[in-house]
Amino acid sequence: MRKSPLLAGAVTAALVTSVLVAATAASAADGLLSQGKPVTASSTESAAFPAVNAVDGNLGTRWSSAFSDPQWLRIDLGASATITSVTLDWEAAYATSFTLQSSATGSSWTTLYSTTTGAGGRQNLPVAGSGRYVRLTTTARATQWGVSLNEFQVYGSGGGTTTPTIPPGAVRVAEFLADCPFSHRLPDDPIVFPNLPGASHLHSFFGSEVTNASTTVNDLINANSNCNPSIDKSSYWIPTLYQDNVPVEPTTGVFYYLGEGVSDALIAQTQPFPVGLRVVAGNAKATGPADNTIARWSCLHHGEVNPSTDFVNCPADSMLESYLDFPHCWDGKNLDSADHKSHMAYPVGNACPASHPVVVPKLRQVMRYPVNGDPARLRLASGRGYTMHGDFFNAWPADEMARRVNDCIRIIVKCGTDGRP
Repeated sequence: MRKSPLLAGAVTAALVTSVLVAATAASAADGLLSQGKPVTASSTESAAFPAVNAVDGNLGTRWSSAFSDPQWLRIDLGASATITSVTLDWEAAYATSFTLQSSATGSSWTTLYSTTTGAGGRQNLPVAGSGRYVRLTTTARATQWGVSLNEFQVYGSGGGTTTPTIPPGAVRVAEFLADCPFSHRLPDDPIVFPNLPGASHLHSFFGSEVTNASTTVNDLINANSNCNPSIDKSSYWIPTLYQDNVPVEPTTGVFYYLGEGVSDALIAQTQPFPVGLRVVAGNAKATGPADNTIARWSCLHHGEVNPSTDFVNCPADSMLESYLDFPHCWDGKNLDSADHKSHMAYPVGNACPASHPVVVPKLRQVMRYPVNGDPARLRLASGRGYTMHGDFFNAWPADEMARRVNDCIRIIVKCGTDGRP
């Protein structure tokens, strides 16, 4: 176990205060933008040294990483900001090689500062840049330990406001949603089979009205969407359902963005989906129910019918429902991966795994089909009910997604399609 910093018992409250005052005075022309803002890290040494310690304004706490290279720490300033300086207050375990970067979206980064000769201590670094996100990436440690920061302070102007106030009477469920009807069908899949029209089984598309095998994020951004709200330009698609070999489309396609599956402290750290992120859930190649434990089928208003990974027999006055939860732990780097799944993961024990440390909203896809009765009459374009899967190609405007995450998810408030309680 690594020992605490040498400063521990000897630093008095007055000294801590004087250091903070000095730092503020040195940056008097600029505002401190980072304190108290959501922050995520590539790893933590233990639960005693979380990422939030680096932005809490307290030099007596610290973030410490795992004992390996590389590592990163990312701050969400809440909105676009002009960045004029960064202060890194290193604990004894510092980095000799590191880079500071900014980003408007959290996916494309611009370098503000880079060094291979870092000496630790308190570094006040003048920079010139802009962006909503600021990231420190360390690539070489000075010690056998990880890297550790007492404070990571970003100065400048702009950025987001403080945490919104919870409205009186608000429903305390972390949620916003998009209601996106069926748009069109094609044997295309721009994530799994990009630029290969007809290579996929038949899919039913929702949201964007232009999705095909060659669709890019710019295509989505510049096209119409049938979602409510229409600002959601994302594309969602699922395998087409057949009854008696006739295609049947859902009467509704609702996509819930939720804060759940992780602790409340991590919900408060939820980051918006980066523009262009692609996510796949379920298993189109499942050969049995055990191959897909994520998708489930049920009957509307008939809880006595047990949910199943395969089709269920719904009463005549009911409708067949499909629920599918997408993974909501992101690796913080990749918008896609070779298998279209490895850049995302599901939480374990109410936390994201160290390999996928960034919490994003949980996307829940809910479909209701105007069918009931004998499930033997049903099939998906991909096969049996347990092959149900979903694809999501994010094209929400970054500011609108960010507002909903901040005003609905992080403070655990139920919002409507307009992103408001």
